[in-house]
Amino acid sequence: MDIPLPDALAHLAWGEDLRLLEVHGHCPVLERLGGLRPGDALSRALAVSEARARALDATARASGGVEFLRVGSGSGGWVRLSLPGTRRQGWAMDLDAALKEAPPLQLSALTAALSHELRNPLSSVKLSVQTLARNKELSERDQRRLTIAQREIRTLERMLTMLVEYGRDRQGTVETVGLRELVGQAMEAIGFELKGRLQSVQVEAPASLPPVRADAHRTGPVLSQLLLNVAAALPEGTSVEVQLLPREGGGALLRVRDLAVTLSAEERAQAFEPFGSRLARGAGLSLAALRQVMLHQEGQVEVHTDEKPGTLFTLAFAPG
Repeated sequence: MDIPLPDALAHLAWGEDLRLLEVHGHCPVLERLGGLRPGDALSRALAVSEARARALDATARASGGVEFLRVGSGSGGWVRLSLPGTRRQGWAMDLDAALKEAPPLQLSALTAALSHELRNPLSSVKLSVQTLARNKELSERDQRRLTIAQREIRTLERMLTMLVEYGRDRQGTVETVGLRELVGQAMEAIGFELKGRLQSVQVEAPASLPPVRADAHRTGPVLSQLLLNVAAALPEGTSVEVQLLPREGGGALLRVRDLAVTLSAEERAQAFEPFGSRLARGAGLSLAALRQVMLHQEGQVEVHTDEKPGTLFTLAFAPG
């Protein structure tokens, strides 16, 4: 993988006192945290403790190798530190910046291959559980166990879908659809889970709603996951409230509020990063996959906070 060194990689050299002597290139995540200047302590430059800096120094002069450092919080990230094992030096790579340069086809091929390999055995397990569930002679306890198994199988299927959608690098079949019908399909897909929690989805919409552009096959699963995530934060027997309304300039909006947590401005900026949000549940890819799908069909998704508790999601669909 070709990575532009000035954007992701910095060469660091330090002295016996563990202070930087030389800095070449760039490691954005470390620069944001205030280090990477000659004279800075190695611990400050790498955003680690002094004890950790001493251990890294020993590794750099002895065995060498690669260390992965989780630096900072919120605006921090992961750094790959390559140590030669011969001198007091190392190469710090900002993994987030590096992965932004990763060829999309590589990621797409990986997620597609993983999904294919996992879905085949999962389908066999699902068929076996469904066959067992039709046995009327099973005890009530065994029936409950099978119900749990079916629910977890569906969870795994959705996780695989989120993985594929996040890695997909091309636009699907976008056509004119009704947003009300699209929401209905998403609700139907999670009916089993909602029924188990005595929950429902209540849709508020005007009598007339303009058509929108969407890939129904791809939008349905990510929308289902968003609704299910919101439902999971609510008590049993309550409803997820969805609002549909016309969009200024054409198209339509979908709004839904997640009551689990109210995000700060910094957290809102990271809401759609894989595994980077407090709202991410399950595989941690559902919001990232939702954003990918919306962008591929000329739409947008935003996260807001206002005077009400929780976090408001707004999905903007292009006019059909």
